Amino acid sequence: MRIESSVTAISWIPSDAIQGMPKLPFELGVARYDEPPPDRLEEGDLERLRSEDRFREANHLAAWIEVEDEKIVGHGYEGTGLVGSTTFSLGVRDITIPGVAFEVLRNEPEEQGDAVRFVQTVGGRAGFPAPRRVVGRPFVRIHSATAWTTLALTIRTDGSSEHELVGASTFPRHWIYDRDGTLDAKSGTIDFRAWYREAHGERTPWGDEESDAFVMAAESALEREISRELMAGKAIPDRRTLGPDETLVEQGAPGDELYLVLDGVLVVEIDGEEVAEIGPGAIVGEKALLEGGTRTATIRARTRTRVAVIPGDLIDKQELEDLAATRRA
Repeated sequence: MRIESSVTAISWIPSDAIQGMPKLPFELGVARYDEPPPDRLEEGDLERLRSEDRFREANHLAAWIEVEDEKIVGHGYEGTGLVGSTTFSLGVRDITIPGVAFEVLRNEPEEQGDAVRFVQTVGGRAGFPAPRRVVGRPFVRIHSATAWTTLALTIRTDGSSEHELVGASTFPRHWIYDRDGTLDAKSGTIDFRAWYREAHGERTPWGDEESDAFVMAAESALEREISRELMAGKAIPDRRTLGPDETLVEQGAPGDELYLVLDGVLVVEIDGEEVAEIGPGAIVGEKALLEGGTRTATIRARTRTRVAVIPGDLIDKQELEDLAATRRA
């Protein structure tokens, strides 16, 4: 009996993710941020998204095991890696520069009793030059920094499987899809400055280093819909940056604003007890608007976090109630 499974990572550049001088082309409209990937991947979507210049890299790890009499008698990799292009708008025409794909790295499959674990790294860099000072030799680089994801997939003889984002570059955002193509998790933090200066040469999986990834569960589909509408309408007037352990809202305090997490990880505390972690894409603060304007929990930053401040009147009451219901589900 042949048992197959898969996991997919899509790496894309969300709005406001780039800092410093490299942000200038995005502010001028010459370069653009990526539209968020779909909530679900169907067959053929990766090639379509690449042709539409919707992601930087895609890591599709697919694998199989062969089972006879409940014993593993064979196994192998399938899947692929894809690197996207970068489009620049120059007046009356666009110029698209293909990315540079690196060799797909695959560990030797590891048998673990009734299971086999597969590990695959996919990545590359933009095809255009990006002269900059970097950490370590040669101290100056012409090529763009390297982006990647390393995925692990474990397939068991009972037909079940599980996946893991083992490591990833600190930029851009990485979304993880399960075997059915459903958005399942995402990287919780982005550090453009560190990536721009450090992700090169030996400081990548093609050298001798891997970067751990801070992984968060995906937010609800409703939150993604609301956040896309808000960001597309450019109706959010303010953004805040929190340092680790800095408080966003305090339980018992008045409040009439919501917050969209752009990057980083927040922790929710009720009566001093930690009850949840919240990552990018989540919307928080709706209960105060529904329950008399008083904060029902304390929310602190676990990592450096950026949030967009949403005036409460931008979201109607029904959406707020639906949002609160997703928390209880």
